[in-house]
Amino acid sequence: MSLSHFQTEFDKIMNRDYFLDAVHPMRKEAFSKFLNSGLPTNKWEDWRFTNLSKLKQKKYRISETQDAPAGDVDLSSFEIDGVDTVVIYNGHYQEALSSVPSGIQLLSGIEYLERNNWEFETAERSPFDLLNTAFMDCGMSFIVDPNINVETPVRILFISNGENNIMANPRMYLDVGDSAAVTFIEHHVGNAASFFQNASFFASVGVNASLDHIRIQSNSTSTQNMANLDVQQETDSRYTFTQFADGSELGRTNVYVHLNGKGANCELNGLALSNGKQHFDNHIIIDHKVPHCTSSQLFKSVLREKSSGVFNGRTIVQKNAQKTDAKQSNKNLLLSKDALMNSNPQLEILADDVRCTHGSTTGELDFDSLFYLRSRGLDLARAKSLLVRGFATECFDTIQDKKIKSFIVQRFDNWLN
Repeated sequence: MSLSHFQTEFDKIMNRDYFLDAVHPMRKEAFSKFLNSGLPTNKWEDWRFTNLSKLKQKKYRISETQDAPAGDVDLSSFEIDGVDTVVIYNGHYQEALSSVPSGIQLLSGIEYLERNNWEFETAERSPFDLLNTAFMDCGMSFIVDPNINVETPVRILFISNGENNIMANPRMYLDVGDSAAVTFIEHHVGNAASFFQNASFFASVGVNASLDHIRIQSNSTSTQNMANLDVQQETDSRYTFTQFADGSELGRTNVYVHLNGKGANCELNGLALSNGKQHFDNHIIIDHKVPHCTSSQLFKSVLREKSSGVFNGRTIVQKNAQKTDAKQSNKNLLLSKDALMNSNPQLEILADDVRCTHGSTTGELDFDSLFYLRSRGLDLARAKSLLVRGFATECFDTIQDKKIKSFIVQRFDNWLN
């Protein structure tokens, strides 16, 4: 997709009557910066192992009214027991299909701006951050007031369907008040023949608050999926992120976590399952800004055929962030000689009283373990399946809700078998 084609689609966004004029200056500034930077190339350090050629070759258009569902949408195949769901179909909010649990306020992008005196957090770390600000076409905010424990998980279900080359740039805000708690699920599905989603998600976790964030990326293997996640944590807050990815042709998750208050705890986990020529990229930065914070990263990949993956995990410990405890682990299992994994765990430590570790391993299934299982009567396929399951399921340990965990494990079993 050329810059001139982005310009054409941007002009369409600016001419839409139902978007508030007050956000136009923000859009214009972001788009101008995007034009100056262009899309990343392999010469950029953070993108040297991720090929965006297919994204650049296609011409995506913004979602139009006719891309919304014409009739009822069958959600039965995406059902997770015990959750409330907000549905977005090809970038269009489906109010009739949506519900939120008691304790959560659901606001539109404009309502959220009004609530925050026309100020909202944004990011400019990559061209995709700028692209989202320029094109944001589905703004939605979830507010949890202080001291509210939301017992029912809330899910936002992104459905991408159809034959057209559609581009969507949803922007979500989740503000968790002091001493509040909530479980939030991003669920990406659909059978679109060609789709580009560039989503930005901003989370604010207040003092002594808790946010469990689960991301399930199971959309079509014709989807280009960019996820931009920015998290601000205050004193004694807890943020847990678990990602399960088995969909998309290209999937990149950019995670930036800011530990702003003492005693904040952050746990990031991810499992990527790839086939064919799928490519999954996890780019993680955790910034320890104050003392007595803890963080952990555990990301695993299982790669088949000619698929590929990237892990760039970076932990920054600022000068005043003494007593930091930080861990990084990246483990990758190659089930094909043609699969490729690039792993780059990094530590940037400016303090002297810390405990930080990192490690990375990439390899094939252990021959001795396979031999042992087969000597006990298992055939080769069953033995391999058992070892892969043992390798992967550690990533699900942080999911507290049994029904959500069961849903993801079932997806994993379907892929495995």
